[in-house]
Amino acid sequence: MKALVVDDSQSMRNIVKAGLQKMGIFDSVTEAVNGVDALEKLKSEGLFDLILLDWYMPEMEGYDCLVKIRENPAWSDVKVMMVTTENQQENVIKAVMAGANEYLMKPFTAEMLEEKVKMVLGL
Repeated sequence: MKALVVDDSQSMRNIVKAGLQKMGIFDSVTEAVNGVDALEKLKSEGLFDLILLDWYMPEMEGYDCLVKIRENPAWSDVKVMMVTTENQQENVIKAVMAGANEYLMKPFTAEMLEEKVKMVLGL
């Protein structure tokens, strides 16, 4: 399996990447610094099984990236999990309505990350 971690914070990408690698279910974990970078990685590196997407990033925010992913039929099977500090109920609902498969609030524990990832992947 392949995962893409999208966050403008290097330390948060490191935390999420380490958590995913520890699970032992991903062959590769790629990083992107914002939504534009994430879409480029999707085009250049092929499909990912899971994209973990922050909300607030420069150039293109996570919500806008989510909308672009869901607009492309070729990416319809990609699971997208928002991993963000954004906790306003209307924005959580907005992301789910736009096609987010799951939502994880920062800060989180390694156990919470693993539980959500396994749930979204049906493991």
